[in-house]
Amino acid sequence: MTPTPDDGEVLQRGELTVIGRIRSASNATFLCEAHLDGRQAHCVYKPIAGEAPLWDFPDGTLAGRELAAYLVSTALGWNIVPYTIIRDGPAGRGMLQQWVDQPGDEVGDEPSSGPDLVDLLPSDHIPPGYLPVLQAYDYAGDEVTLVHADDVRLRRMAVFDVLINNADRKGGHVLVGVDGHVYGVDHGVSLHVEDKLRTVLWGWAGKPVDDETLDAVAGLRDQLRAELGERLCEHLTRREIEALRARVVGLLDNPVMPTPDRRRPIPWPAF
Repeated sequence: MTPTPDDGEVLQRGELTVIGRIRSASNATFLCEAHLDGRQAHCVYKPIAGEAPLWDFPDGTLAGRELAAYLVSTALGWNIVPYTIIRDGPAGRGMLQQWVDQPGDEVGDEPSSGPDLVDLLPSDHIPPGYLPVLQAYDYAGDEVTLVHADDVRLRRMAVFDVLINNADRKGGHVLVGVDGHVYGVDHGVSLHVEDKLRTVLWGWAGKPVDDETLDAVAGLRDQLRAELGERLCEHLTRREIEALRARVVGLLDNPVMPTPDRRRPIPWPAF
């Protein structure tokens, strides 16, 4: 999400007021209002002090990885990750990310009809334009299928997840904004050296990557050699940046989406 100049300045310099805590998050996560000169903007605030230590992500901070994912998203030109910064807040330094307004957020909004972009549907009722990912049984013993839309916005997100080695692309981390854009959130467990890709977006596994997407990936490769690589050094280790470069070059050399050929390729729960 590209903020308006007003929103960007308000998030960077505004006074933060906590509205509430997002209790479904595994780490301390707050919904905040930022106020500056009579203007306001809503954001998600994740203080570094509220991060639970992770044995397999011992370096840096989750906030730093969230910002790094935003920088990669911006470099690709896809704006998958909402505007993200790191600054001081009510509970200390942490990540601020612009809030994504979604249809149905306001009282009186009509709920959307039809399945979500990522959904769990009866196996015999998969609509056209959806790709199956996983078959399972629900609590009643009925067969269901995890699906996602065959949508270019999701396909770009799937490529983005491959590049940043996203270990936690749940269905609930895919947001459709009121502007019609599709955003991805919660990238704190990404950009690891080892292969940790876990995602619900496996519908294009084994399929070729289109030329337009590859052009954007080539642009990312070039930016990693310049200022972007230097900016990422503030939040990632050298080995992690080299691993990111290797994934970028690997996709350009072999432009085919990976397959879920290892243990636990889907995050759980999936939503």
